[in-house]
Amino acid sequence: MLIIANRLGFIGVVFAALFILPGYATESSDAEAQWWKQVGEKSRDKPAYAYVKDDPALPRVLIIGDSISIGYTAPVRDLLKGRANVHRIPTNAGNTERGLDNIDAWLGEGNWDVIHFNWGLHDMKRLKDGKLDATMPVAITPVTYHDHLIKLVTRLKETGARLIWATTTPVPEGAKGRMPGEEVTYNMTAEGVMDELGVSVNDLHAYILPHLENHQRKANVHFTDEGSAFLAKQVAKVITDAI
Repeated sequence: MLIIANRLGFIGVVFAALFILPGYATESSDAEAQWWKQVGEKSRDKPAYAYVKDDPALPRVLIIGDSISIGYTAPVRDLLKGRANVHRIPTNAGNTERGLDNIDAWLGEGNWDVIHFNWGLHDMKRLKDGKLDATMPVAITPVTYHDHLIKLVTRLKETGARLIWATTTPVPEGAKGRMPGEEVTYNMTAEGVMDELGVSVNDLHAYILPHLENHQRKANVHFTDEGSAFLAKQVAKVITDAI
């Protein structure tokens, strides 16, 4: 009888374990369940959107940005492992108009120590019938971009976090829906806002510019995996300095 009881106990332990192993469990907490709901099924397999369970002994960092930031989020998280809880918003930040519509939800109720953020590539994007078309006007003019950034930074400052603005990375020749070099105008506009409001600047544009041939995709604003890892080193450095 004792042997049978022991075997039954062992089976019970194994059976219970199935429900805490990856693949057998749904979200382990309300916070995690809410996170996956925001991310959506299409993005769940991207490392940048992994659920981050905070270590309460470490500072909390939030990354806000478009697909360029999506590319460097995971390597930044790896570089800062054991030094910071690195989160990102559950989506592509898009342009500053989308930022204004969603900033409160993205900030949530979390107490952020550092927020590293950027908008730009989607503001200067040109579209026709939902498709990239360089002959069309920009989505958000530099003047409106300036006004939007004032509002966004003012909101971000309310969190009490250390803020770091990342300049917009280069637009190369042949990139669809954007004009090469136009990011310089938007960066000058943004840097004026950051100077006025006392926000630190991480000049990713200057950092990556000499290395585009090796790290940026051809005729594309996006970067190779190696390029994203290269950007991550600079992002991790400025975050480390801020914490």
